[in-house]
Amino acid sequence: MTLTEASDAHVAADSAAAARRAMIVSQLRTSGVNEPRILAAMASVAREDFVPAAMREAAYIDRAIPLGEGRFLAAPLVQGMMLSEANPSAQDKVLLVGDGAGYLATLLRGMVGSLDAVAPAEVASLGAAGEYTLIVIDGAIEELPEALGAQLVDGGRLVTGLVVRGVTRLATGLKAAGAVSLLPLAEIGIPTLPEFAAPKRWSF
Repeated sequence: MTLTEASDAHVAADSAAAARRAMIVSQLRTSGVNEPRILAAMASVAREDFVPAAMREAAYIDRAIPLGEGRFLAAPLVQGMMLSEANPSAQDKVLLVGDGAGYLATLLRGMVGSLDAVAPAEVASLGAAGEYTLIVIDGAIEELPEALGAQLVDGGRLVTGLVVRGVTRLATGLKAAGAVSLLPLAEIGIPTLPEFAAPKRWSF
């Protein structure tokens, strides 16, 4: 590496660190995401490492970033709010519906006892009932598949985006008596997952 390249790399690293600090102060804290361990995780993980090279300078903006093939990295606030609602702990066995090598997986992995990941397209092929205490869906769904709800233990929690009458909201769920009930919360822009679209129904 030449001196010029080293200088450019140093400037880029400083710029990214400043953008992370600004994300925490101006996006997360002002919107109620204040848990120290969540802020610490998001301050320590280089979000720019999880986007295409051409989008690195936009990694910390307050909107979703296209990753290619119809996938998006949700805005920082979305993932901060998901983590706040999930309240992950070292006692949790977690299933992430999303990229197991992605940004949200990296944030979660440092907070929980164990983390498995499944791609949205592979949810339908999940095996027998799991023993997960927490499921996090990295995107917005129209309908929760039974195969996914079956992976939660009774009393287990679920955090997802939910499409309600065409609007995406953050939602939480709790499994009780074998069923998962979803509660829509704040309206916020969350990339949708086409694999979880509700079946088309006839109307007259």
